Amino acid sequence: MTTVLIADDQPLQRFGFRMLLESQDDMTVVGEAANGAEAARTTAELHPDVVLMDVRMPGLDGIEATRRIVAGGDRTRVLILTTFDLDEYAYSGLRAGASGFLVKDAQPEELLAGIRAVAAGDAVVAPSLTRRLLNAYVHHLPTAETAPDASPDPRLAALTDRETEILRVMGQGWTNTEIAERLHLAESTVKTHVGRILAKTGSRDRVQAVILAYDTNLVG
Repeated sequence: MTTVLIADDQPLQRFGFRMLLESQDDMTVVGEAANGAEAARTTAELHPDVVLMDVRMPGLDGIEATRRIVAGGDRTRVLILTTFDLDEYAYSGLRAGASGFLVKDAQPEELLAGIRAVAAGDAVVAPSLTRRLLNAYVHHLPTAETAPDASPDPRLAALTDRETEILRVMGQGWTNTEIAERLHLAESTVKTHVGRILAKTGSRDRVQAVILAYDTNLVG
């Protein structure tokens, strides 16, 4: 059973999410929060598997709440809801440690699949946001000329050549299926490689591995 905390400042929105989630045999809503501070506090108390986090809430917003939840070291994963015209929030959420992003007008089945994926340790980014999000992310990074230290990142030292190659294309937004097809590998092999990459680099999930790929100039 996947336990979910709903954080949204609109009661009707929370009600709608609760009705959808509790219609599923494998999900239960353990709590609600109307702002970021309440979301962080309630997460620390209830330890849900997933927090469904709105971005714009009064007081403490969803990004800072995500940062606090992740910094607390809890096993809880955060799935942020954003909108098409708020990509900067998605970028900030990446840095805060969110495990996924979906747009607010996603279909119910997309939301449910996203929650299940995040709960299982995968990362979720709405396809419509992925490329723009990665492109926007590049512009926040130092250029090769301004980077203070161009030496190899120690987090990459343990990776094999194949794992480094896969991390690079993960950073380009390739899915496991695309990696398997384009690199002529079995999808199960790709999943094994991805798991090893996450473990060796200390990445929480695929989203954090993508950040690493950009931070270390594997993708540019």
